[in-house]
Amino acid sequence: MTTAASHTDAVHLFGLPIQCLDFHTANQELLKVASERNHPSRIVVTPNVDHVVKLNQQPEFKQRYITSDYIFADGMPIVWASKMTPSPLPERVTGADLFVSLCLGCVEQQMSIFILGGQPGQEQMLRDAFAITYPRLKVSIFCPSMQFDTEGAESDEAIRQIQDAQPNILFVCLGMPKQEKFAFKYREQFATNNVPLILCVGAAMEFALGQKKRAPLWMQKIGMEWSWRLATEPRRLWQRYTTQGWKFLSLLKKEYQIQKSHRP
Repeated sequence: MTTAASHTDAVHLFGLPIQCLDFHTANQELLKVASERNHPSRIVVTPNVDHVVKLNQQPEFKQRYITSDYIFADGMPIVWASKMTPSPLPERVTGADLFVSLCLGCVEQQMSIFILGGQPGQEQMLRDAFAITYPRLKVSIFCPSMQFDTEGAESDEAIRQIQDAQPNILFVCLGMPKQEKFAFKYREQFATNNVPLILCVGAAMEFALGQKKRAPLWMQKIGMEWSWRLATEPRRLWQRYTTQGWKFLSLLKKEYQIQKSHRP
């Protein structure tokens, strides 16, 4: 049986125990978790700069967030910030990249996935897109309304469909913090219904299916993916990459003092 990731092996940054794994190792470990059904459901979150700021503003939610079994650094600034610690992160492990690699792994190992997310009524369109992009992938999809909540009739229907499908991997694509709150609230219920792995991955599905275009690889590597996303979705993302960015710089200054105080 695969055990949950140990927070003692993590880099502690911004109050989060972030897994110190490279992408390949993380992907292989998650595929192994997904292939075994005799353990509690494992939750994966991938914080970026915006998430770090929001978590700092919501201490009660942050306490639940750090109960995730795997916390990977999605944002390059978080990887850079880890250089202040004795054990810097080897690289970022993004939700968008994990989505693609895990889908390909599920095809190879004949495992199934469930998608909770997408625009309302898009289920058939998404199934067709998956059939083209990931042939032979076993996928079930439920696209809730924009008013989806962790309680109520829609949530009950989502849970029913997930339990009926019993996927190896549940991708919750509802945006932060709604997706994490859903995963935390029902993790024990999913564990009893053979859902070994739950990933909270925001817009990862849209990138994977080509509905949204990711920044060129060179921009991703130098930490400028945010500028690409801001240019492509300015109305939706301007506040995230301006106001939130300045707040992150303030947190970064505080974190530097914390890390400095811990040095021998």
